Amino acid sequence: MSAVPCVAPPVVPTASPLVSSGVCHGTLGELFQGPMTRHGERAIALVSFPVDRHAWAYFTPDGGSARPRPAFPKSARAVELFLWHYGIELPAGTWSTHSELTVGVGMASSTADIVATLRCLFRFTGIRYDQAVVIKILAAIERADSVFLDEFALYLSARHEVVRTLGARVGFHTCFVSAGAAVDTAGVTPLLLEHYAAHDKSYVDCLGELLAGFSAGDHARIARASTHSATLSQKVLPKDGFAEVLAQRRRFGADGIFVAHTGSLLGYLFRRRPSRVLMDELSSFFRMLGMQCSFASGGFDRA
Repeated sequence: MSAVPCVAPPVVPTASPLVSSGVCHGTLGELFQGPMTRHGERAIALVSFPVDRHAWAYFTPDGGSARPRPAFPKSARAVELFLWHYGIELPAGTWSTHSELTVGVGMASSTADIVATLRCLFRFTGIRYDQAVVIKILAAIERADSVFLDEFALYLSARHEVVRTLGARVGFHTCFVSAGAAVDTAGVTPLLLEHYAAHDKSYVDCLGELLAGFSAGDHARIARASTHSATLSQKVLPKDGFAEVLAQRRRFGADGIFVAHTGSLLGYLFRRRPSRVLMDELSSFFRMLGMQCSFASGGFDRA
């Protein structure tokens, strides 16, 4: 982060107790997670799967003397880094949040909380939104998904690097469940890299297929690549019920399967919105597996 003057930071003035807000979408895991060599180093690359569910952050100045921070430690840290970067301080006020994202399953809930908080700060202070600052602050706090973008991207989560943006022309409808416990990505990185090395060609082919699908706007090709990535992931970080879900894909007319590779999400991709009858059938199927399913739209273009 850039240095700030060694003087008392100015307080951002406020004329009225209007609420400032920031909003950020989450993810349904990834369409791809696998190896990539970047600048001569082996890294874990991913293409997150944005979901139409969100996290909100609110700040309301109240004219008092206390200057509290958000309740979530990572969001509080984001506020501190933002204020330090710009050399300012907030007036007294109240932070509040709301989220539709389940914690610990692969929906990028903590990253979305941080980004929503930063967007709220940009709006309240009137400082022009700067994505580079957002990335720097994320890099100082945690590995991150690319939820700060309003498009798909090939992203290196540990390096906080957008390798390639993939546009906003792709969208799916989904039916998904949480199938098992989430995994700490950093903790299993050696295991993942060993797995990637053993299946290097498969991952190269999978990523090539996915990127070609995005270039062509070919939903079927993207769904096939997502299914391939999910199947490869099952060999190293297995999900409960994966075999049954994969076996029944054609029965339900799903275009593919997706997972949260180091989370617990598992679900179907549909180019077209499932009918009410199909929703009933999917719900019954997952209940027989002992799971409760949910429905949500993913991506950006959802015909």
